[in-house]
Amino acid sequence: MWNTIRYLRPIQVYGRIWFHFLTPRVDLRAAPPMRRVNGAWVPGARRAPSLVGPTRFRLLNDTRDVAVHGWDDPALDTLWRYNLHYFDDLNATAAATRESWHRALLERWVTENPPGKGTGWEPYPTSLRIANWIKWAWGGNTLSQACLDSLAVQTRWLCGRLEMHLLGNHLFANAKALVFAGLFFTGPEAAAWLERGLGILTTQVPEQILADGGQFERSTMYQALALEDMLDLCNAFATHPTAIDQRWQDAITSWRTDVGSMRTWLAAMCHPDREIGFFNDAATEIAPSPTELERYAQQLGFPASDPRRIPVTHLRESGYVRLEQGLAVALLDVAPVGPDHLPAHAHADTLSFELSLFGRRILVNSGTSHYRVDAERLRQRGTAAHNTVVLDGADSSEVWSGFRVGRRARPLGLEILQGDALVVRCTHDGYERLGGGTRHTREWSLGVDRLRVRDVISGTPRHGEAWFHLHPSVAVVQVGSTKARLQVAESPPIDFSVEGGRLHQRAATWHPEFGTAVPTVSLVVELTSPELRTMLTWDPSA
Repeated sequence: MWNTIRYLRPIQVYGRIWFHFLTPRVDLRAAPPMRRVNGAWVPGARRAPSLVGPTRFRLLNDTRDVAVHGWDDPALDTLWRYNLHYFDDLNATAAATRESWHRALLERWVTENPPGKGTGWEPYPTSLRIANWIKWAWGGNTLSQACLDSLAVQTRWLCGRLEMHLLGNHLFANAKALVFAGLFFTGPEAAAWLERGLGILTTQVPEQILADGGQFERSTMYQALALEDMLDLCNAFATHPTAIDQRWQDAITSWRTDVGSMRTWLAAMCHPDREIGFFNDAATEIAPSPTELERYAQQLGFPASDPRRIPVTHLRESGYVRLEQGLAVALLDVAPVGPDHLPAHAHADTLSFELSLFGRRILVNSGTSHYRVDAERLRQRGTAAHNTVVLDGADSSEVWSGFRVGRRARPLGLEILQGDALVVRCTHDGYERLGGGTRHTREWSLGVDRLRVRDVISGTPRHGEAWFHLHPSVAVVQVGSTKARLQVAESPPIDFSVEGGRLHQRAATWHPEFGTAVPTVSLVVELTSPELRTMLTWDPSA
C-alpha cells in the first residue's frame, strides 16, 4: 500500500476526498443556443456496430437487452454498463441504417436515467456520451429538445465531477467533452465550458503525449484511444474556426504536430497484421483499429504515413523497441510500467516481447479480457502471462487489486546495436526486493533466420521460469526437454531450442478482446543455470 500511495500526486489524494464528499447540484436549466457550424464535420473513426436490435447491445462479446436489464443492472459487469452508456454505436459503421433505433434510444436514455443517478452519470461515461451525441449531431442528425437540454445538464454535472483524482485518460476525456459542448453550444455558459476544457488540455497534452508520440500510460490500446481523441479535437476545431480565441491557437497548432508522432508510434507498435501488440492493458475492438484511425487522419488532411520500415525503431521516451529483419518483426518492452503516479493500466511485463514471422503472430502477451477485481485480472497483469522471466513465483512489479502497482521494475542500461544481427540488451531491478541483489538481464539478437534470447539472472540464485506464449494459430508438432518444433498454417516450421533450462508445454489462454479467452499453448523453460539461451530458427527463403 505504501509503495502505491507514495507515488501519488497531492491532487490524487485530496481530489479523491473532494470527489467523494462534494456532489454538485443538478442544474436543469434549458440548454444554451446551438452554435452555427462554420465548416464540414468529417465522419470520425468507425467502430464495429454494437447495437444489434432496437434495444439489444453486443458489448465486450456479451449480448444483453436494455428492455430486459434496464440501463444499470448491478448483475452486469460495470465495464459493460459503462460501454452501454457511451453510445458509441451512434457513430459506428453503417450507423445511418440504425437511425430510428438511435432516436428511440436517445429519448429512452433521457427518460430512464434521472440526472446524477447511476452508472451512466459517472464522469467517464458521461464524457464519452457527450462527445458521441455531439458527433452524431455534427454528422447531420438532429437532437430533440429533450436531448439538447439533457446534453447541457450532463455538461454542467460533469463540470462538478472532473476526475482530478484519477488524471490520465479519464481527465483527458472530461476535457474533450467540455470542449465539444463549448463548441456545440454558444453563449457565456458554453464559452466557460470551452475555456475550462482547453485549459485542462493545454496542461494534459504535453504531459500525456510523450516526445516520441506515445501516450504516457504506455498501453497500445489507450494509445489508439488517445489518437482518436486528438483527431476528433482537430476535426472539431476545423469545423468551428471562428469559435476559438487566438490565445489558444499556438497550442492547437502544436497538437496537430503531436498527431503525426502519435500515428508513427502506433504504427511502430503494430504487427504485420496491422493490429496492436499487447503491452499493458491492451485488446482489440475497444479503440478503432489502427487502419481506421489512419483513414480518419488522412480524411482530415494529414499526410499519408510513410510505409517504409527501418530495422530498428526506438521509441525512446516511452521505452519500446521495434526490430524488423527479413521475415521477422519483434516488439520489445524495455519501458517503465507507466508514469509513477498513474500505473493503473500497467502489467508486470518488463522485458517481455512479441514476435511475428511470415506475417503471422507467433509469440503473444496475454491481452486483457476484463477489468474486474479478481484472480484472473491479477493473472493477466502478472509476469507469467507475458513473454519474460518469473523468479520465485513473484511478479517483476507488484501489481495488485484491479489497477494498482506497488514496487515496480525499472529498466536499466539499455543498449541497441546494429550489425548483421540487431541486438538489444537491457536489465531490470524489479526482483531486487527479493534480496541478494537479484536482477534480470535480457538480450535479444535478431538475424534474418533466427532470434536468440539470452537471459541472465544475477545475485542470489532463484527458481526461474521463462515463459513463451504461442499465438493460438501456432501448433507444437514436436516437443522434448530442450527442443520443440512449431508450425503455423502453411509456413515453414520454426525450431525452438534452449540451453540452460528444461522445456515444458502448458495449456494457456489468450485474450485478444474483452470477454474472450482463446485456448493456446505456452512453452515454459525452467532455468537450470543463471544463464538461459533460447533460440528460434526458421527458413529465411520462405
